[in-house]
Amino acid sequence: MAATSRPKITGVRQFLGLEQQRDWIEGKIDLPDTVDRLESMEQRFKYVARFEKLLRRPQAKEVLEILALYGPSCIPIPRKTERYYWSVSCLPSTSDKPLIRVNASWMELFTLYAQDEDIRARFIVHLSDFTTDRSATPSRVDEPFLEQSVAMPEDVSYFFPRGADIFGINVRSAVSIRKFLINSRVLRGIRTFNLTHMNRGRNAYQASHCYSVGDYMQAD
Repeated sequence: MAATSRPKITGVRQFLGLEQQRDWIEGKIDLPDTVDRLESMEQRFKYVARFEKLLRRPQAKEVLEILALYGPSCIPIPRKTERYYWSVSCLPSTSDKPLIRVNASWMELFTLYAQDEDIRARFIVHLSDFTTDRSATPSRVDEPFLEQSVAMPEDVSYFFPRGADIFGINVRSAVSIRKFLINSRVLRGIRTFNLTHMNRGRNAYQASHCYSVGDYMQAD
């Protein structure tokens, strides 16, 4: 009899078992990461000028502080998976003019924009993690929860991108973004969505990864 081939393991499943992933989503474990980063100096130098331009923006301090919170909290084993399973672009040349954008596979995960002297964020998550009944039903969005997850209720809004069980959340002001990112239910939703796409295979945006920004997203 011909030997049956095993299905190919893709994404971060190569490094983390499903139980480890579930426990990390729930905040039950800290995942051991590699000490050293696999880094391309050519890739780092490619985006140094953009990073220096970002540093001259009035929002730079807030952006880097938010990324220092987002990276270790929302990306599993960020050193081991950097660039190849997630990436961060610095001042990407897209029509919406973001300051930074984090991607995995073919999907946007997190974007920061200038809002006058402050910043605003866009999170892409699963709709079912932010409804009252855990369904992917737009009319069931848990609006009171979203409003309680930020500093001021008017700081949060939402939209429905194309795709099944996809939800977009806009959060205005660095203060509200910080509060949003430390909410346990929010964090579970972000982690779940990020893992969904990091498990789909190699990141399609490797060529735009900015190591200088990535420096701020690594766990201590």
